[in-house]
Amino acid sequence: MNFDFTTMLERHGKDALAVDGLRDNNRERNFAFSPSKPTNGKEAIPLWVADMNFATSPAIPEAIIERAKHPAYGYYATPDAWYDAILSWHERRNHVRFDRSWIGYENGVLGGLMSAVRSLEAPGSRILVNSPTYIGFTNALTGGGYRLVTSELQKDSDGIFRMDLADMEEKLQKYHIHTAICCSPHNPTGRVWERQELEDMMALYRKYDVTVLCDEIWSDLILPGYTHTPLLSLGEDARNRTIAFYAPSKTYNLAGLIGSYHVIPNPALRDRVYRESMRTGYNHQCVLSMHALIAAYGKTSEAWLEELKTVLHANVDFAMEETKKHLPGVSISRPQGTYMLWEDAGEYLRDHNLTLGDLVQKGWDAGVDWQSGEAFHGKTHIRLNLALPTAKLQEAYQRMETEVF
Repeated sequence: MNFDFTTMLERHGKDALAVDGLRDNNRERNFAFSPSKPTNGKEAIPLWVADMNFATSPAIPEAIIERAKHPAYGYYATPDAWYDAILSWHERRNHVRFDRSWIGYENGVLGGLMSAVRSLEAPGSRILVNSPTYIGFTNALTGGGYRLVTSELQKDSDGIFRMDLADMEEKLQKYHIHTAICCSPHNPTGRVWERQELEDMMALYRKYDVTVLCDEIWSDLILPGYTHTPLLSLGEDARNRTIAFYAPSKTYNLAGLIGSYHVIPNPALRDRVYRESMRTGYNHQCVLSMHALIAAYGKTSEAWLEELKTVLHANVDFAMEETKKHLPGVSISRPQGTYMLWEDAGEYLRDHNLTLGDLVQKGWDAGVDWQSGEAFHGKTHIRLNLALPTAKLQEAYQRMETEVF
């Protein structure tokens, strides 16, 4: 390999939530969902926050440093290179062509999503989402005064999560819903939707005149054997009712730089979202974030990404095998994309008369810093981050086997 995916990145003291955000009785404010410190005297292994324990593509800090050398950081105009990088990336990676006019900056996918929701729906309106549901959707929408209507994903005979279109249709009718969220690939299950599934979903939304807010932030992290289908590639009707959101943040570990973008072909929807986004007066990207995206979508970073996906694939293989062999009562639907694992410990909990909170705490005590799935609507589930060196993942599973399960 040309890039280092074997070294555990040292992030302590670098403001990283994953390692510096553990619960501390002496700290004035602790995150409610953050792990507590281990009781076994070992160092915690960060498996909870959805960012990576790898250094990013070296082309990205090089680009940031090069721009930062010029000691003027005043107002700037977004260069053609930013748009060109986005257009070229999606054409190369997903074989879909966008028009430059469809692209607009957003202060994060959730910020863009909330601007879109506010442009379409009044507070109190119902929004359709699939369950399990990304916690960011839940917090942003309920915090904004909207009501979530969930449609639970169902496992087929092969253990693959599928949308329940009959249930979705029933809820669209019952609650007169006209806005839905699609997470593609799906977080937290890691499901990569097949083209036919998305076409069937969009036919349903066409029938009930639903606008779709599509979060495709994980779309660069597709594992071997699967293909991402952009919702905007499904024909004219899909383009006219879809507001898509992207960012390089999951792909390249750039969440702390802040910056995403929307792609909206429909000019009426685009104008409405733009007006809502600009109402706050600060929906403008940082100049360093802008240069980071240009470098992220370049050829050097693309090579880094391909090596990363090889590592993630190996980590998924390892986690699946170890779970099957050594974690009794735990089942997993194999992720097809992302770097998150969605474990169902329901059988284990029943057999040992434990609550999910009990099991999560046992992991934290052992320094296995995983995340309860409860906030994602997973009552017996744990969410696990696999984006770390394989040797460190092996250590985490050794602790699970000997100290947790």
